[in-house]
Amino acid sequence: MGLLSDRTVLVTGVLRPSSIATRVAEVAAQQGARVLLTGHPRTLAATASVARGLGLPDPVTPLDVADADSLAALAPALRELGITRLDGLVHSIARADPDLLGTVLPSEPPGTDPQSADQPEQAGRMRNLERAFTVSAASLPAFVHAASPLLDRGGSIVTLTFDSARAWPGYGWMGPLKAALEAAVRALAVELGERGVRVNAISSGPLRTTAAGAIPDFGELSQRWDAAAPLGWDAGDATAVARSAVALLSPWMPATTGQTIHVDGGACVVG
Repeated sequence: MGLLSDRTVLVTGVLRPSSIATRVAEVAAQQGARVLLTGHPRTLAATASVARGLGLPDPVTPLDVADADSLAALAPALRELGITRLDGLVHSIARADPDLLGTVLPSEPPGTDPQSADQPEQAGRMRNLERAFTVSAASLPAFVHAASPLLDRGGSIVTLTFDSARAWPGYGWMGPLKAALEAAVRALAVELGERGVRVNAISSGPLRTTAAGAIPDFGELSQRWDAAAPLGWDAGDATAVARSAVALLSPWMPATTGQTIHVDGGACVVG
């Protein structure tokens, strides 16, 4: 018997074997859950390949969290698989185009007057920011709403964030976007409390994924984190994050909701 025996968990964000969500799905399955995956329609084959590698028998359900029609089709698609209830949701989705990483302010050549910056470039950056907000933060309430008809009392929702209390070099707009995601966690915890559904975030230390590779100076950040964390930190191992997610998904933390729980080797307390 595992922590998630007789529970059904829907996991987003599984794209590659190195994805954090992949490790969460793997540990959840090891703990007895029926694990279902969603995948973006454009990368469905990649997610299906990872699902096969994990030994998950159910087909991957297409889901584009930025598309209203795709969200509306989620619950019916799950019902077609025979799913009558969901006990857990894992939200592990984020997006930021390269021009949103590095700094919050646009990069301008020395001596350039910001007022004379190229307008099409600025407009493009704002469109990218709007998409990034939709996928990285607003998608959590949208995903929860889409799955809501199947969410069972006693269910748990877990999302993944990164320390937004400080400004991290190279993280750019992802810092404010993660802060918005954490605010959404608190709001959802209040709104879903009467239904007996918990909502929490895990603030992980830096983990080596394909997405993280786009963050400037990520390697340096990982080294600094390992040196600062009282317990140390291995950027190549998402097991601690996955186990913490499974604990939150399980019935063993029935009174914990609206929280951002740090799983980072203790670096957050060092400053």
